[in-house]
Amino acid sequence: MSEHPQRVRVTGPPRRRRGAVPTGTREIDAGSALGAVYMRSLLREQLRLAGVILAVLALTVGALPLLFHVAPSLTQVRLAGVPLSWLLLGVLVYPWLLVLGWAFVRRAEDNERDFAELVAGREERQGPSA
Repeated sequence: MSEHPQRVRVTGPPRRRRGAVPTGTREIDAGSALGAVYMRSLLREQLRLAGVILAVLALTVGALPLLFHVAPSLTQVRLAGVPLSWLLLGVLVYPWLLVLGWAFVRRAEDNERDFAELVAGREERQGPSA
């Protein structure tokens, strides 16, 4: 007699029932007070992020003309025959803008991902509970 291996049932993750919408999404779609709180929290966080990026931009790029006005001797500095003010304002500003834009988009996407997890009712990004 040959022994047959024991049958094993292989299953995937539980499927969401059709039509089942997370509570947070229903609240937002219905325009309820809780949905408004959810949306205000996301908008407030995105606005705060935009304010931080604009403040960094103003303190770095926006302060350069003021720096050259306060210290006019810097206008005489030349690197490779090009005035320092031209290099800073005409060349190095653009990579800095790209860095700030990249940082903004990355953090905004993180905010949206956190919001989606909150609305879906998932647990926070923590390890398995002990």
